[in-house]
Amino acid sequence: MKQGQNVTRFDMKKPGGMKVSWKSGMSMLLAASFTLLAACGSSQTGQTPSASASSAPASSESSKPVEIEFWYGLGGNLGDNMKAKIDAFNASQKEVVVKGIAQADYTETEQKLQAAIASNNVPAAVLSSNVDWARKGYYASLDDLIAADPNFKKEDFVQTFLDQGKVDGKQYFLPMYGTTQVMYYRKDALQAAGIDPASLTTWEALADAAAKMTKKEGGKTTFYGWEPMWGEGNMTDAALSRGGSVLSEDGKTVTIDSPEWVETWEQFRKWIHEDQIMRIHSGGQGWEYWYKTIDDVMKNKAAGYTGSSGDQGDLDFNVVAAMQQPGWEGVGEGKPVASAIQAGIVAKASPDQQQAAFKWFTYFMQPENTADWSMKTGYIAVRQSALEDPAFKAFSEKNPQISVPLQQASHASVPFLDPTGGKITDALKVAADQVQINNMPAEQALKEAQAKAQSELDRVAK
Repeated sequence: MKQGQNVTRFDMKKPGGMKVSWKSGMSMLLAASFTLLAACGSSQTGQTPSASASSAPASSESSKPVEIEFWYGLGGNLGDNMKAKIDAFNASQKEVVVKGIAQADYTETEQKLQAAIASNNVPAAVLSSNVDWARKGYYASLDDLIAADPNFKKEDFVQTFLDQGKVDGKQYFLPMYGTTQVMYYRKDALQAAGIDPASLTTWEALADAAAKMTKKEGGKTTFYGWEPMWGEGNMTDAALSRGGSVLSEDGKTVTIDSPEWVETWEQFRKWIHEDQIMRIHSGGQGWEYWYKTIDDVMKNKAAGYTGSSGDQGDLDFNVVAAMQQPGWEGVGEGKPVASAIQAGIVAKASPDQQQAAFKWFTYFMQPENTADWSMKTGYIAVRQSALEDPAFKAFSEKNPQISVPLQQASHASVPFLDPTGGKITDALKVAADQVQINNMPAEQALKEAQAKAQSELDRVAK
């Protein structure tokens, strides 16, 4: 194919009631999670430019530390925690100073990076990844830096997360944390309705529960039974759980208009627009829609929502609890995507800056630091040894919600690699808006999306 592949995160950022003791069942469960995740890993093969640098950041002649910018699209609790990590890194050594630059979201980070590359005024490090851009030489290969670092220990990483950063056999991106979309529900809402969260193992059961919990006055819904997150992500997870796929096995046909997709997306349209037992918040600046969704649940305007494992730092688990995404009746357990949020080093950064960026990344990924990030945010730690961190062990025993993303990741789908450079994903985004916002029948929206996506796939396959 002529163009590169983009990793699409259908995250965007469990049947409930299951209690797991860390000292007995948890270790086996987590080990199984990582084994299965590793089996799902993927990589690509080919050629790209690479960076040449040693493992230790060089200082200037005046012995001043190397200063770099790190761009990241995180807000709220996540943004606060990232700032704290940057401050801790800067205080831990004298060779590198990281200046964190917060963006509105991941998309804005990439948009601004594109402009920075064009103007030759780039940050050294970004919380972003783009396979197509790596192939074009916009990102630096990290293989030389990794080889020069005896403490990197590739084997200790969750392999599917590490593999997602490979492009044409070379490591261009490093996983800062893992994520998957899980379900959060108000314990009091389910209890008042007499609903056992452990029974919500299918979307059909969840919809029945949502209808039971929904409250209406004068034909208008005042309390929603559930709130999916805006965008194609949640509905794509549900379609994959029903047996759908984005491409045929030979990779030549876009299959997003198959019965699995149409039936799933049509069901969401009905729940949102006809039954009015669910709703979405859309639009706004950055993550505004996301936090409005969270607020509805925390302010007792909705019984639950589907959101990122990384939302846990923003939630009060005296009020809410977490569970896995459900599957479908007669199909099996859910298969939502589990993916790595990755960081890269910009190729136009100087060798000193590239070394400094790598030092910052490896600090963030140290076992105790990735464990701390997981405890504070709910994201999945990227190092297996993080699970042996004493603080993490103690935390997981008192906070069982931290294990839900790991449980789900053990049977998750791998991220879609878009061979069109993102055009198939863009078509899905448009279709999702048509269904979620404009109340267009799913069959029409998905057939239009399939036609557009197929033409793009045919073009790059020539």
